[in-house]
Amino acid sequence: MKTKFTLAALSLLSVMSFGASAAAQQITSEQAQGMQSMGSISVSQVGSAPMDMRQQLSQKAAKEGASAYRITEARTGDNWHATAELYK
Repeated sequence: MKTKFTLAALSLLSVMSFGASAAAQQITSEQAQGMQSMGSISVSQVGSAPMDMRQQLSQKAAKEGASAYRITEARTGDNWHATAELYK
């Protein structure tokens, strides 16, 4: 239940604050249909905000050459971790 809430919060925050500097955008599973998967990435950090997680995923996805990413796992707290599937 906590993971679903976290994913919903990250999705909402992503829509509200998608910056021009982010080259890869977060998408939903419905939006990912028909796109080509490129593998997955993960990010972890101690003591930062969920927005930092989204920013790091976007930057890492862009560095890998992806145009979009979909969060498949997210844990928050003092230590947070997120995994995302990359798409062309």
